[in-house]
Amino acid sequence: MNIPNLLTVLRVLLIPVFILLFYLPFSWSYWAASAVFAIAAFTDWLDGYLARRWEQGTPFGAFLDPVADKLMVAVALVLLAAEHSNLWLTLAAAIIIGREIVVSALREWMAELGARAHVAVSNLGKWKTAAQMVALVILLANPPVFTFWVILGYVLLVIAAVLTLWSMLQYLLAAWPHLSTTSEKK
Repeated sequence: MNIPNLLTVLRVLLIPVFILLFYLPFSWSYWAASAVFAIAAFTDWLDGYLARRWEQGTPFGAFLDPVADKLMVAVALVLLAAEHSNLWLTLAAAIIIGREIVVSALREWMAELGARAHVAVSNLGKWKTAAQMVALVILLANPPVFTFWVILGYVLLVIAAVLTLWSMLQYLLAAWPHLSTTSEKK
């Protein structure tokens, strides 16, 4: 167990903490939940940076890092969709979560074919992640009342959802030659 892996495990352990904080009946609970989510999001960047910098990549880290990211984001989106209860946030949440499922399955399938590099993380995915994380930090920090910050969070989340669809389309197009063959590997 190294520091990058410990940071990834910490990110998973922070999920129930930010859920608890989100539901506490105090005026500061949204801010506290948002702060914990922001810390977890920062560890996502930091663990990858440290693993590359210190050459401490491990199979465990390669497995758990994307799982931790997807769990953290999916939980935040579900909390927000329930709390805000509106079309725009719920639709964006469904698109983002659905895309993660599709792309994860696609990457797993492409890895079985030995062609995972065709669906590696792209720069577009990094922009999507940045818009998504900023949107989630903003939305978690604010009650579901239409203020400048909440509207900004919605706009960024919709941008993230559009980038999500665009990047999924790119991944599917890159994988299409493998998806459209008639022979099936068993």
